[in-house]
Amino acid sequence: MRGIHQFVPMLHRHDAVGEHTRALRDGLHASGVPSLIYTELPDPATADETRDYLRYGSEAEAGDVLVYQFATDSEMAAWLAVRPETLVVNYHGITPAEFFAPWNNAITRLQVGAQQRLAELAPRAALGIADSEFISAELREAGCADVAVVPVAGIPAPVEPSTAALDRVRSRPRGAGAAWLSVGRWAPNKAHHQTLAALFVARATVDPGATLTLVGSPTEPAYAAALRRYAAVLGLADAVAFVSHVDDDELAAHYRSADVLVMLSDHEGFGVPLVEAMGHGLPVVAFDAGAVGEVLGDAGILLEEKGPRQVAAAIARLMAEPAERERLAGVGRDRFRALGLDESGKHLVEALLTARAGRDQGMVRV
Repeated sequence: MRGIHQFVPMLHRHDAVGEHTRALRDGLHASGVPSLIYTELPDPATADETRDYLRYGSEAEAGDVLVYQFATDSEMAAWLAVRPETLVVNYHGITPAEFFAPWNNAITRLQVGAQQRLAELAPRAALGIADSEFISAELREAGCADVAVVPVAGIPAPVEPSTAALDRVRSRPRGAGAAWLSVGRWAPNKAHHQTLAALFVARATVDPGATLTLVGSPTEPAYAAALRRYAAVLGLADAVAFVSHVDDDELAAHYRSADVLVMLSDHEGFGVPLVEAMGHGLPVVAFDAGAVGEVLGDAGILLEEKGPRQVAAAIARLMAEPAERERLAGVGRDRFRALGLDESGKHLVEALLTARAGRDQGMVRV
């Protein structure tokens, strides 16, 4: 039976692209559509959910639609470019290579290759799906004629963390000042070093007891190691906690225990932590880059400049105004509901079924 099958270089849990891929598969299954996930490299945590992409050639059915979850380059992308099936590019944005150039030549080359691959796949795709209007422009510029904007699927509605998770998080050392939280990969484009600099200024001026928790994974090891050294050089070793490998329960506990989410990223194709923070009623201070303003709306403080003094001052003003924090918490929860993320999976399935129907009618390019 013909299906709509997904291809992703690796399938990770607790990762925006990975959870989006799994949610789409589940939505297709619920609609009665066969859907398998093919990967280039297996992740031990999800190996039972995937199969090697080279197997697809012997498993293909006439009328299949292939969906490439595009966030980086892979050998699989080149293979898909010459397949005869209808192709859909689900585009999550490519972090510009210049952010990685000082840190990792291999990743830099990979990102350059991704841009070249996008130029190959976009004109070939029957449909492009983008997480935001911001990155939809990149798809169109690359030559994709038909683009739909559907936010990331697989973001769960906020739930109350367990008492055990709250106790674990709140038992960690915390100063007498504001508790800053930053969530996301420890990669150069996320600009965590600038958050550290802002914390240094805050502690030296307006909030000596401020602390920061960085929840994420070291995507680029050299940058992640440099962050720890930078924190130590700034005298922040006791004020900054680096936390990895958290489950959903503990992540929710971090959102509920913090005073503010700080996001100073230079490139965001969507910004899942923004959505999670809004859902938990955590005020946000963020740099207005990429899709941040599009996603956050008026549910947080958007910064046009992110010098450490500006960031520290913005957070200090927010902490001095309990009524404003409460207002933003309410606006954030409203914004979370207004984004309609619980419908994203449904909209994705509808878009793909439309693409398949168009192919059946000879209306879709292959």
